[in-house]
Amino acid sequence: MTQTFLRISTDMEAETDAPSPDKVISGAPEFTTWNVEEKDGLYCGTWRATPGKWRISYDEWEYCRILDGHSIITEEGGDAADVRAGDSFILRPGFRGTWEVVETTTKEYVIRL
Repeated sequence: MTQTFLRISTDMEAETDAPSPDKVISGAPEFTTWNVEEKDGLYCGTWRATPGKWRISYDEWEYCRILDGHSIITEEGGDAADVRAGDSFILRPGFRGTWEVVETTTKEYVIRL
């Protein structure tokens, strides 16, 4: 039977990762991801990152809602955006810039490839 209701939760096995060394600007950030849904180019779950700063480049569309922590997202040639608990935003394909985790940050996300 196919599940048609999925709860976004961290009560499952997580994947761990880090940005590639050539993208890291400062710190030693580490990622923990609880990917709840992965189907037909759609990904949904929870992501946590420890302090550090790295370059980001988006080919996908992503909706994020910050659950806790503090990060600064800066678009190349643009302004810095402080994001904290309760903030929601979209990163569109073509976004280039940096993500800096000031305090360990947790977000829920929906990604469409």
